[in-house]
Amino acid sequence: MRTSLATFLLLLAPVLGGCDQIGAALELPNPKKEAAEAEAEGRAIGSACRYSGRSLEDCYVLNPSAQKSFVFAGWKDMNDYMMEHKIDVVPSQLPQTVPPPKAAPAAPAAAAH
Repeated sequence: MRTSLATFLLLLAPVLGGCDQIGAALELPNPKKEAAEAEAEGRAIGSACRYSGRSLEDCYVLNPSAQKSFVFAGWKDMNDYMMEHKIDVVPSQLPQTVPPPKAAPAAPAAAAH
């Protein structure tokens, strides 16, 4: 009886060990992984904006889906690094892609009395 239980547990171990791989294959949501990816993406965006000389506000406008706190953290980290190592900005060679803000509709003129 004991040997059959031990054999069963030994055979079951590899199956249970692959649970993470099964979840990845089925694309089950993983909140920790998604949060880590969002942080890494936001920090990368922020640091790239700072390195290219974009203001923090422009970075927010150009990347509305990125979480602002992560973008700020990346921008600040790159700013500190650039200041410490006396690194100059490398401006973007691409044309400005931010559309001009839409003008507010004019208020109707008051009717003459």
